[in-house]
Order: sequence, then C-alpha cells, then structure tokens
Amino acid sequence: MRNLLLSSAIALAALSSPALARPMTEVDLATLKRVAAPTASPDGRWVVFQMTETEAETYKRSTGLWLVDRNAKDGKPVAIADTPGKNETSPAFAQDGTLYFLSNASGRDQVWRIDPKNGGPATQVTDTKADVAGFKVSPDGTKLLAWGDIPKECIDFGCDAKDKGALTGPGSGRLYTDGVGFVRHWDTWETPGTYSRPFVFNLQDGKATVARPIDAGLIGDTPSKPMGGGDELAWGPDSRTVYFAMRKADRNEPMSTNLDIYQVLVDARIPPVNLTEANQATDTLPAPSPDGKWLAYAAMARPGYEADRQVLMLRNLENGETRKLTDAWDRSVGSIAWAADGKSLYVTAQDVLDHPVFRVDAATGKVEKLKASTEAFDGNIGDVTVLPGGTLLYSRNSALAPTDLYIRDAKGKVKQITAVNAATLAEFDPVKLDRMQFAGANGDKVWGMILKPANSTAKLPIAFIVHGGPQSSFGNSWSTRWNPRLFAQQGYGVVTVDFHGSTGYGQAFTDSINKDWGGKPLEDLKLGLAAAGKQDAQLDLSNACALGASYGGYMMNWIAGQWTDGFKCLVQHDGVFDLRAMAFETEELWFDEWDHGGPWWERSDPEKWNPVNHVTKWKTPMLVITSEKDFRIPYSQGLAAFTALQRRNIESQLLVFPDENHWVLKGANSVQWHRTVFNWLGSHLKK
Repeated sequence: MRNLLLSSAIALAALSSPALARPMTEVDLATLKRVAAPTASPDGRWVVFQMTETEAETYKRSTGLWLVDRNAKDGKPVAIADTPGKNETSPAFAQDGTLYFLSNASGRDQVWRIDPKNGGPATQVTDTKADVAGFKVSPDGTKLLAWGDIPKECIDFGCDAKDKGALTGPGSGRLYTDGVGFVRHWDTWETPGTYSRPFVFNLQDGKATVARPIDAGLIGDTPSKPMGGGDELAWGPDSRTVYFAMRKADRNEPMSTNLDIYQVLVDARIPPVNLTEANQATDTLPAPSPDGKWLAYAAMARPGYEADRQVLMLRNLENGETRKLTDAWDRSVGSIAWAADGKSLYVTAQDVLDHPVFRVDAATGKVEKLKASTEAFDGNIGDVTVLPGGTLLYSRNSALAPTDLYIRDAKGKVKQITAVNAATLAEFDPVKLDRMQFAGANGDKVWGMILKPANSTAKLPIAFIVHGGPQSSFGNSWSTRWNPRLFAQQGYGVVTVDFHGSTGYGQAFTDSINKDWGGKPLEDLKLGLAAAGKQDAQLDLSNACALGASYGGYMMNWIAGQWTDGFKCLVQHDGVFDLRAMAFETEELWFDEWDHGGPWWERSDPEKWNPVNHVTKWKTPMLVITSEKDFRIPYSQGLAAFTALQRRNIESQLLVFPDENHWVLKGANSVQWHRTVFNWLGSHLKK
C-alpha cells in the first residue's frame, strides 16, 4: 500500500517556509499524482476515486483506488485496491454499496468487486476472452453492461474470429478493401470487423454469467473511438433498458460525425431502435431521468462539424416528442447529470476561460450558473455527480493546480475532500495568473491569460503559447502536457490568447475560423501579444518565443512565413505544414473538410492559408517535434517542415518520438520533451 495522503500533513505542508520554495520542474509535472473517475456510494457517504502515481526513477505508472469517508471528522484518503505492479481503475458503486472496478490483476482487464465498508479481499466478477474496456452496473444490481474490442461475428465477449479482416496472408501485409471505413485512427491501424461492442451479463453470487451482445444488426463502435467514454452509454432506471451512442462504420465513417442514440431492451429479442435517426449530426451523452420518462442528451445540428454547439435535448420516452431545452443558450453542453427529483439537470460547459457547472430547469430550459461560497468553484469542473440532498461531488483543476475532489452542498458551501499534491505544490515558487481582454480582429472582444513568477521584478522573456484544436481554449485548467504554470516556473512570462475559433464565447465566435485559419486568428495573436505587453510592463515583447501544437503547430508554420520579425524562436509540435498533403493524409476527414470547405478539389481557394507556399520567407529558428504514431497530423508533416528549415540554412532541431501519438503521454518522454523545449527557449531568450 502506498503512503496515505493525510489531510493534516497536507495542511501543515501548505504552511512551509517560503525559503524552501523552488521552481517546479518537468519531473514534477510527470510525477504529480493524478486523480480521476470519482464515484460515490448511494448514500453519499463513501467517495472512491482512482489515483495514478509515477515512480520518479523509472517513470513507471500505476493506478489504484482510494476511499474517503465523508462522515469522518478529518477524512483521509485510504487505498482500498492497490495491487503492486497492477492497475485498478473505473470504480463504480452498486445500489447495495458494493464497489465494482476494472483490474488487470488476472493478466487481462476484467471487472472485480469489493466491499469498501467491511474490507476483505477483492473478487473477480468477469472472466472473458477479451479485455473489458468499461462497464456499468444496472440500478438493481442484477446485470452488468460491459464493452470491449470484439469481432462482429462473436456472440460471446471475445472469440477467435474466423474472418481475419485485413490479415489475408500469407505475408505480413494488411489488405483493406473498398468500403472498409477507417484504415487507421488516432494511433492505431484498424482491424476490419473488430469494434468496441456492448454486452450485458447477469450478475449472480458476485459473478458475471451469460453474456449477450446488444448491438444486433449494427456495425460500429460504442463508445465511439478514439475519445468516447462511458458517458455514451447509460442504463434506464428500470434496469431493462440501455441507451448507447454509435456512429455507423462504413466507407463514409471518416467523413461522418453522425453519432446516433439507440435504445434496446436487454431481456427481449428486439434489435436496438435508433431514437435520433432524423438528425444527421452528432447525438450523444444519453441520460435518462430518474423516473424513466425522459431522455436527456446533447445534439449538434450540422453534419460533419465536430465543433458545432451541443444543445441539451429532452425526449419524451412515451410519445417520442423532442425539444431543444437550451436552444436559446449560446454555450455547448459537455456533460449531463439529472437532479434527484427530475426537475432540473446539471451540465458543464466552456464559458470564457472557465468550465463551470450550470443548472437547467427541465420544464422551461432556464439556465443558471451555479455559484459557491469559495473560489474553489471556478476553473475546470468535471465528473459532476448528484448526491442525496442536492449535494454535488465534482472534480476541479485550474491553471495553477491539478485535479482534486470537492463537495458542494445545496446552499453553495464547498468542501475540498482531497488534496493529493498539496505538499508538493507547497514547495514550488508562487505563480501569478491574470486574465486579459482586448479588441481583436473585427473589434471583437478576445480573452487571454498572463502567468508569471510571482516574486520576480525583472523584465521577463515571453513564452507565447498557442492552443490547438483550433476549436478549443487555453483556459483556466491544468494540463499534463502544455502546462503554462510549468513554463512560468522556468522564469518566463507566459501569454495565451483565445483567438477567433476558440470555444466558450458563443458559437459564432467558434465558427469564425472556418476557411480562415491564417486570418483572424493571426490578427488576434498579434493584437493579444501587444495587449499583454500593455497590461503587464514586466513582459519583454522584444524577447519572445512562440510555441504551439496541432493547430498551434500549424500557426507556428504560418507565423514563420507571415510574422517573420516577431520572435527569437519557434516551437512547432505536430503542426500542419502542407494543407494539400494534410487533406489526403489525416484520418478523420470531417475535421479537415469542414474547416477548409470540402475535399481539396472542391475548395474555392485551397492554397490561401497553406504554410508551404511561404517557406522562402522563413528565417526564425524553429524546433520541430513530431511522433511516428500520430495519424491525426502524420509525422511526414514535421519532417517536411524540418527539411525546409535545413535546406534554407535556418537554425533548427527535430525531435521525433517513435512511441507517441498526437500527444506525448509517457513519463520519460514528457521529461525529454520539456527539457528539449526549455533548452531551446533558453538558448534564444536567456543568452
């Protein structure tokens, strides 16, 4: 068992002498504890969460389950499932208080159970041929909904498929035939015929028996790949009905954002019914009401647009009538949880630089932003769970602190129930965060942030970080990859700008980047950097480097040819260098085609925002970073940019990760990434 995280010790550590303070390092970022997946017992007393810990010497990670007793005077998280060398994840309480979770203790990912109140050893619930990727226990505790990657011909949870799909033999080549859909997705080559499929098991005497697939007649992944999760599947309160979201897997899948929500009775031989067939855009996040009369879900309106506004929908399950509950609210719903009385719903949504919680009246659609008695209700809120008495359990992080768990009672009083990194955070030099707003392109209000060492009085070199997406936000949230606090701790003034195309400012602002990748966003970045210098005279505008990944990486390539005198250096991670090649090389075609106006040959002016056309103007030193498993923006784009830099005799470096995807996730790789980037910045800004 790992060392217990005692609240009292944490409180004392927070009062440590400032003389012990030090800069946060890349090793700290890689090894800080990571809290996720909180769940609560039916009575709300017991909270269990998963926590990932990283060994500082090897960067090897393992995940265990920890429990907090809310009735204890000074509740201290205690490890309850933490097998050495194994991982325990995805905790979920049944109605009787039994805790179910995933563990690979048997050699495969399977469902296990434990009594968190009385202790005792955990016991294995499932024993299937295929790994269990996720699960949900029925409300009455008699059934288990589980999913995993399983060939479509299997009627059990895993089998030796007779159809080998692309592996036709006798050589090692994979053969993909017409109509196969995705050939590769995110970081994985597809195996035709194998999908993430949902099954229902009976639960008897603590064991799962009689697995039955519930996707009869459907071909696709549920949850959707690569980012979909358990919020795309839900039990009805009758423990007979399951709702799940799925996108049809066929030749149109790489161009389709058409997720539909299906309803199926698990104890009847009736195929799933498509409840949202009329909408050709995304329908997701099914959430049945406590009385089973209504289905709430999120829906987009425009097919092919992954960043369209997600409107909270309400469907009458008796007569099928559906209405747009938040159609008048210009925010995009990110999660849904019903109040216990069924009269309102709690949703999260990006809002300016934060990601707060809102209450939506189920009858009128009136939206109210929840407030609390403490600042611990801003930042990035998620994992909202409704507890008895109107109390909310939620996770929260900010740009200055990683995720912890909180409780908000019905009167708005907030209590923090975990502080797993407080002792370590107390060691770090303080960082100051300021928000800024300015008139950007077209005179529109644009927001951003400035982070800097709180105790520094000297002029600060600038790390100007551009977010990816592009329909995203560099808001007040913690990141384990692009972390502005970590950059500030290296002695930089960090500037971020939520340029046109960012989320949290209304759908028109998000839409405004369409077919304008190098236009308004670049103008916003120029105006934003100047505004930051006016707001904070400590920032040295003449001594700056710009950095970005994905769309932010594209922007580095675009800046290299359009803003040639702005920066001492650039860092380009997984950025688009040639839009023409990108149009044919990326996997989710809907994204590229929506943002730029269709397939390459249909675009009105396809070369207008293409960085490759301006390499003759490049002169700024650039560090290029790419990864061989990145199928979103293939590593050939990074190689091409580096070749252009080398051929033009521009100072440049290339860092390639053979074992990472669009993100750098492994601990040792993260440390190497940061050290390479910090060395690059330092060589140009701290001479």
